[in-house]
Amino acid sequence: MEEVVTLTLSHWIYLIGIIVVILLMIRKHDVIVPCIVGIFLIGMVFGGGSIISGVQTIFRAMLTAGKELFDIMLVIALMVSMLRSLAAMKADQMMIAPAAKLIKKPAVAFWIVAGVMYLAASFFWPTPATALVGTILIPIAMQAGLKPLAACMAMNLAGHGMALSGDLILQGAPRITATAAGVPVEGVLFYGAVFATITGIVALALAFFMQRKDMVPQAGANNASVDIGKGAPSYAKYFSICVPIIFGVIVIRIILGSLNMGFSRIVGGAATSLLGGAATLILVVSTLTDSKGAFLEKIVDYLREGFMFSMKIFTPVIPIAGFFLMGAPSQAVDILGKGATGLLFDLGHALAEVMPLGAFPLSIGSVIIGGLTGLDGSGFSGLPLVGSLSASLATPVGLNVAVLAGLGQAAAIFVGGGCLSAWAFGAVASAGVAGVSATELVRKNFIPVIAGLGVSTVIAIIMLL
Repeated sequence: MEEVVTLTLSHWIYLIGIIVVILLMIRKHDVIVPCIVGIFLIGMVFGGGSIISGVQTIFRAMLTAGKELFDIMLVIALMVSMLRSLAAMKADQMMIAPAAKLIKKPAVAFWIVAGVMYLAASFFWPTPATALVGTILIPIAMQAGLKPLAACMAMNLAGHGMALSGDLILQGAPRITATAAGVPVEGVLFYGAVFATITGIVALALAFFMQRKDMVPQAGANNASVDIGKGAPSYAKYFSICVPIIFGVIVIRIILGSLNMGFSRIVGGAATSLLGGAATLILVVSTLTDSKGAFLEKIVDYLREGFMFSMKIFTPVIPIAGFFLMGAPSQAVDILGKGATGLLFDLGHALAEVMPLGAFPLSIGSVIIGGLTGLDGSGFSGLPLVGSLSASLATPVGLNVAVLAGLGQAAAIFVGGGCLSAWAFGAVASAGVAGVSATELVRKNFIPVIAGLGVSTVIAIIMLL
């Protein structure tokens, strides 16, 4: 017989903290302060009213979150550092130059921009990819007859929507969600990719048909003169060829291992290590080749830029993750000490005892909560909450936690990554590069994204039944 959960003062403080966080996110406020206050109060209560215990808990919560997230912070920093070194020799431009030659008609331009952005964002993170793809391909697409807004929608939905919410290569989003949910990253990675792809394809298809009437082919569009890689050294072309091949081989190797085709599995931290190590070696070789005598100093500059970029993304996530990791049993022990239970898991069990929970309400609730957390304009700050809630509500009724977590992750990032939040950096960056209004971009994205999330929700319900 299952033991009845007894809720304590710590549980009620935690529940109040969650409600405050959600309300503040809806109001588009940062939620670091309430998370830190919640950690302190729970630590103090758990420590028998000791203020010292509460203060120590703040540090332990952020330290635990930092340990859980550092490897993905590191691989993003190394990828961005590598891209900076390639950009110095213009090899990054030359990597996407072949796609520019295919842009002859506006309809083709839309899908080329989306496809190249998806690949670039998957490997190099959406924000650096936006600057690269937007400044090179959008002018060519416009000369082919594609309107700036349509090009911006293609780039934004594919990059800050589909690529970022699935995060198949760098695996930052699924690692955060899976850690908070207390499940293996492989499950969240798979279902997150499924829902991100479904939502993205539906959104891009609707966006294409909504903008199709404005796609007027331009005569002589393919004769546009765009100085891609102009002034690049001769060796840049070798890097532009070798780098995609190297990462392509790595991805194929990871896929073959996952399909049990005679290769060992490389997933989670192992995949992150392989990608990060490869990026570091490319960084060293490319900097040595391009900078020569200034090699030792220049590589430090690239690394500094990469780490500053990564820390800028994850700085607000760490204290928020620290708060929500107290909801999972394993991390709760690390943060609060022996005898601690997963606060959110306990609340989930208590809720399941008093009201029916099933595939339909939980799937819809996961999308709504994920979308609400994305209203802060980050997308990533809500993932700890999405993961924790998925586990705490799905576990008591025996539903697949990874399905709910992957669905909530897709909703959080499609909204907060910059597709439906005009104040999000993703929307601002995309709109800025294309020369359109971020508000107009989000307004045009609304129907495609909501439709995509609706289809994903229906499929999630079917999976859970």
